[in-house]
Amino acid sequence: MHNKNLMRKITTYILALLSVLVIFSSCKKEYESIESIDDAKIKDYIAKNNLQNVVSDPSGFHYQVTEEGTGDLFQNTDLVLYHVTVKSLEKGTEYLQSPNYANLSNYVGYLNSFFNSSLSTSTSYNIPAIRTAVLALKPGGAARILLPSYLAFGKNGAGPIPSNEIIDLYINTSVYKKQDELDDNIIQAFLTANNITATKHSSGVYYQVLTQGTGTDIIDEYSDLVVKYSGRFLNGTQFDSGDSFSTTLQTVISGWGEVIPLFTQGAKIRIFIPSALGYGTSGYGSVPGNTVLDFTIDITSVTND
Repeated sequence: MHNKNLMRKITTYILALLSVLVIFSSCKKEYESIESIDDAKIKDYIAKNNLQNVVSDPSGFHYQVTEEGTGDLFQNTDLVLYHVTVKSLEKGTEYLQSPNYANLSNYVGYLNSFFNSSLSTSTSYNIPAIRTAVLALKPGGAARILLPSYLAFGKNGAGPIPSNEIIDLYINTSVYKKQDELDDNIIQAFLTANNITATKHSSGVYYQVLTQGTGTDIIDEYSDLVVKYSGRFLNGTQFDSGDSFSTTLQTVISGWGEVIPLFTQGAKIRIFIPSALGYGTSGYGSVPGNTVLDFTIDITSVTND
């Protein structure tokens, strides 16, 4: 009697184990088939479009250096300033693009961690292909990365990116390795293109005097100010404004505090602020990190206690 019960238990256990193995095997085959399908589609795309000098990484992605850049190859310890565009390889749909009035930045060694606020998720995605491609570039270089879905955003997708999507990712690096140098170049190019004459402050902020002030009170960090202002990106998009904004220089971005004390009540100025004196690498609200800011400010009232 006991032997029969034991045999039933053993049989039941073996059947359960076999069921698990069958399920695991089917899942494994399904995952492997996604790898095979993605790989075949990417290789077919490369052949049909006659892409040249494509490097195939053993992990399954492919990349092409489209612009070599100048100087020395990037190293893991270098800060890289860059832009990315993320598209569908098969449909050509553009899912993400870093704004042209800002830039992304990170040390090359950490570029395997991909995050973009446009994904509507706080998740950081592990995409080592980006780091690998950048290590093949010099400053100012560019690369195109063909990513199978399992090495990109996987079966769950991300934000606008659907499930199991093969990704066509473009990365363009800056010739500059320091954010302040890039910002200064961007400001100077903007001033030249728009025929604006501005003075560079020792802090790196550029200012243009539109109207001289008539007040006599000196402005310092403790002065109570009322200003009318508008803040824009260098593409002209306004991100902030105020008609009667009361403040002190202790509670505003550093770029304001550097230049406003040079003026008095009644002055109207336009200032161009490098990102470190604005919202830095993190950004704020609708302002992305590493964004040069363009403010027009009317100092309507100055009060010193």
